[in-house]
Amino acid sequence: MGLFLDTSRVLLSRVKDLRPLTAKRHRVKGKWATTRSKHPPTKLALQHFDATYSAQLGLLWPSVRVALLSERKYGALLNNFSYNPALEELQDQGCRDFISSSEALASSEFGPEENSSSVSTVTDDVGHQQQSPLRLSPNIRCLVFPRGDVTRFKPARPDKFSLLSYYLLDAASMLPCLVLDVQESHTVLDLCAAPGGKALALLQTQSVRFMCVNDSSVSRTSRLKRVLHSYIPKPLLTDDKLRITSFDGTMWGEIERNSFDRVLVDVPCTTDRHSLMEDDNNIFSRSRVGERRSLPQLQAELLLAGIIAACPGGEIVYSTCTLSLKQNQGVVEQAIQLAQENHSIQLQVVSLRPLVRMFRNTFHFAPDLHLGEMVIPHLAANFGPIYLCKLRRLA
Repeated sequence: MGLFLDTSRVLLSRVKDLRPLTAKRHRVKGKWATTRSKHPPTKLALQHFDATYSAQLGLLWPSVRVALLSERKYGALLNNFSYNPALEELQDQGCRDFISSSEALASSEFGPEENSSSVSTVTDDVGHQQQSPLRLSPNIRCLVFPRGDVTRFKPARPDKFSLLSYYLLDAASMLPCLVLDVQESHTVLDLCAAPGGKALALLQTQSVRFMCVNDSSVSRTSRLKRVLHSYIPKPLLTDDKLRITSFDGTMWGEIERNSFDRVLVDVPCTTDRHSLMEDDNNIFSRSRVGERRSLPQLQAELLLAGIIAACPGGEIVYSTCTLSLKQNQGVVEQAIQLAQENHSIQLQVVSLRPLVRMFRNTFHFAPDLHLGEMVIPHLAANFGPIYLCKLRRLA
């Protein structure tokens, strides 16, 4: 009897499907079509990226592809309004503030007259370059683990006022906030603000006189409010300092024109990393084909609205989290043309090459972009993708 039971266990352990051993009247047909997609969005996204990015990135694509399919790295944006000693704890774990570390490196390499944290260039329509200040706020601090270290951050703890000590995000997403160059008493518009990481970073500068954060999605705006209330003291969330709205961002030019010193336009995009890793809410779902194809047009309309909302002399930063040429440089070129032809607005493109030199030890940047800069994923520094381009509206 014992031998029979042992033999039965061995046989059953080798059987992968018990349905042939089940009486036909007791079999239940699995609803395969309703439980598993034959073409999941993540697979469709990878096929699309293989076809598009292999041509766009050439020899870089295989390494970028591996990094995109691997676990991403995060950074911890320190909350200056929290009383928890998070900085010392994170430094004891081996983290460093990549912003202050890069500034020190830039000062030692370029000297006092060529410090890349204080000098940028502006390219006008005829290709001439002129000097322009690029100041990084000392109040934005984002800690990362060393290159090649994929240690995960522990969840942030609340202080005695229930404010969390740091916010976890892709460290490369700090770059649009840094180059926006928010100065004392500036008014700022974050046109597509949810889930709130960049808005939170801009408020850390403690230089904003008034900030408007907007997102067209009501549910995402609710999440944005929760994030801000978890990190920012209530006295700084009053109506005279902060306005949270849920309007169609493409119509902002009709709501407020020539109003803001700084405008951040972090547009909806194919969100390449999410599209490869998550089937839920994936823009490569077959039901969202039309939405995906119309993204560049939506992005151009949002950027144009941001340009119109900026006051003369104001600055606009456009950013995405995709590698797509059409959604990055293509959108910027289209918006610049529309601003000039339809609204008689002249723009200058601010070169961000000094920023690339400053942060090249933290991020990998795509080479030879003719417009803007882009952080590309790499296994040793698996941040991004993040594309950013800075524009200045001329008086």
